[in-house]
Amino acid sequence: MLEGRIQALKAIEAMATALPDIKQLLGLSPSSSELTAHITILENALSEFRSASPEVKSYPDAVYFNYYPLGLSLLFKPVNGYKPKTELKVEDLNAANLILDGIDIYNGLKSGTTSGSGSRLKSVFSSYPISPLVLTLCPGQTEGETKSRPSFIEINRETTGKAFVESMGEPERKGGGAGPSSGSIGIWCEWSRDGVMVEFGGDESRGLQAWERGKDAVWKVITVFPPKFGRP
Repeated sequence: MLEGRIQALKAIEAMATALPDIKQLLGLSPSSSELTAHITILENALSEFRSASPEVKSYPDAVYFNYYPLGLSLLFKPVNGYKPKTELKVEDLNAANLILDGIDIYNGLKSGTTSGSGSRLKSVFSSYPISPLVLTLCPGQTEGETKSRPSFIEINRETTGKAFVESMGEPERKGGGAGPSSGSIGIWCEWSRDGVMVEFGGDESRGLQAWERGKDAVWKVITVFPPKFGRP
């Protein structure tokens, strides 16, 4: 049993090494070979291999591919005047006029969570099967610091708000955490120039003192999007 577990972990590490930077997928169409290869690697990393067909949510200004077993949601932006109808299937989409504009990566969300489209989930997003997740960072110095930023950040399932800030510096935008714990939104941080937004979960991320406790909050969702340079 132990030997089999070790072999499985080594296999996942090898897959992670072969996995390209997920940011490189931005701008691709749903039918691109690079995106298909990425999804295949994630499927192979599942403890029990199975094809993870996406649930499609189509709207005139956005199309979502929700891969629940992979902990992954892809947001495609229509281009060239294309306006998809609602409730389309994969085969009915004009893939040539869709480009990937946002990626949501999940860390074991529980029932009752909503997807990027804002609708209630019929299924639950599992955790993204590759850990650690490696994201490249823009060069330069962290906000208010003299030290240079690292070229990348390694994110595992237990990475907290403190670890994100230590590597990435203070975020350009942040919010959430206000109101009573039972009804507040979890804290979130956005590093606009890196094209990364992180939503945090757990009790540490909610309530009136969320920002004081937020350093210990573990990430819930990471959103990757095209960098926004110069954004306040």
